[in-house]
Amino acid sequence: MLQGKKIILGVTGSIAAYKSAQLIRLLVKEGVEVKVVMTPLAKQFITPLTLATLSRNPILVDFFNPENGDWNSHVDLGLWADAYVIAPATANSIGKMVSGVADNLLLTTYLSAKCPVFIAPAMDLDMFGHPSTRRNLEILKSYGNQIIEPTIGELASGLEGKGRMEEPESIVRYLDNFFEPKNMLGKKVLITAGPTYEKIDPVRFVGNYSSGKMGFALAEVCAKQGAEVTLITGPVHLSLKNKSIKRIDVESAEEMYKAVLSRFELMDGAILCAAVADFMPVEQADAKLKRKTDNLTLELKPTQDIAAKVGKIKKHEQFLVGFALETDNEEANARDKMERKNFDFIVLNSLQDPNSGFGFDTNKISIIHRSGLKKQYELKNKLDVANDIVNEINTLIF
Repeated sequence: MLQGKKIILGVTGSIAAYKSAQLIRLLVKEGVEVKVVMTPLAKQFITPLTLATLSRNPILVDFFNPENGDWNSHVDLGLWADAYVIAPATANSIGKMVSGVADNLLLTTYLSAKCPVFIAPAMDLDMFGHPSTRRNLEILKSYGNQIIEPTIGELASGLEGKGRMEEPESIVRYLDNFFEPKNMLGKKVLITAGPTYEKIDPVRFVGNYSSGKMGFALAEVCAKQGAEVTLITGPVHLSLKNKSIKRIDVESAEEMYKAVLSRFELMDGAILCAAVADFMPVEQADAKLKRKTDNLTLELKPTQDIAAKVGKIKKHEQFLVGFALETDNEEANARDKMERKNFDFIVLNSLQDPNSGFGFDTNKISIIHRSGLKKQYELKNKLDVANDIVNEINTLIF
């Protein structure tokens, strides 16, 4: 989302100014044109030459160029930019921004900016926690500025607490999220992910190789587009970057069935990505089964068919998307599953495709609609695949 954007980076006099170099590098890598405005004190912490080399633009510090008298117009800068990021922002600069003090180019540019402004504070924990700083940040929020909260960690003073400027990678992600089209804003979306484990005894289970990566990618993309996401996941070793996603961990098909059915009615739609076990042991042993003979007969029974049940209770205004992982008669099996379970469309992937399916970071899919429309996609990173799927969902919503 940052490709082609124009961003001013404001650097104030903080020890965290060294992070500005990495922030510039990451923004340029994303295709951003970066212009840097520094306060005079910021030059004591990092050289303009370093930032000019990384940004590929001259660094602006003074109101005019002392060598030739050229005017550095804060008005033109404010009109040029798609975003103004002040990182690091000291308590001093934050206080001046609140009061409208305009004694340097960074501050006059802030007062002239017509674009969204992002402020990443950096200071010692006592300064950050002081009532005046807290009040100033609240006032800046009320002006419409975006505050990128500092993190907890070791500070320049040697103390430990909240005040470290957020890491450059996180700031770039924050900006990317801000500019992401919010096509799903206000929508409530339920997503299932991962495998289910059906216990044989306390140490063994019937399961599958699902990693949950595809479902987690879908949850991240939906949340990024403004949806209120509930993710119901089986046992996986994954974490979520977006903390707004509500995560519910389950183990068995029965637990997932209850979690989905108790929530689906309140949702605008669901993406059933989990690889739910089709069968479970008829009996579960209370103690570990010992080897007594060469053979063991394990009797299985069907688990709850979550997709079929959700498809039956789905309302006209709700969307429902399912997945089919096939090894043969792929398209026919996927279309049959879509009809039986009342999906609006089904995502088909094949175990015949290299680097696709369980465990991989990539996937190759086809999307098949009830209308008969079929869209085929090349092998992609699962996050990019998730974007393709969510974009297709948006054609249903709008």
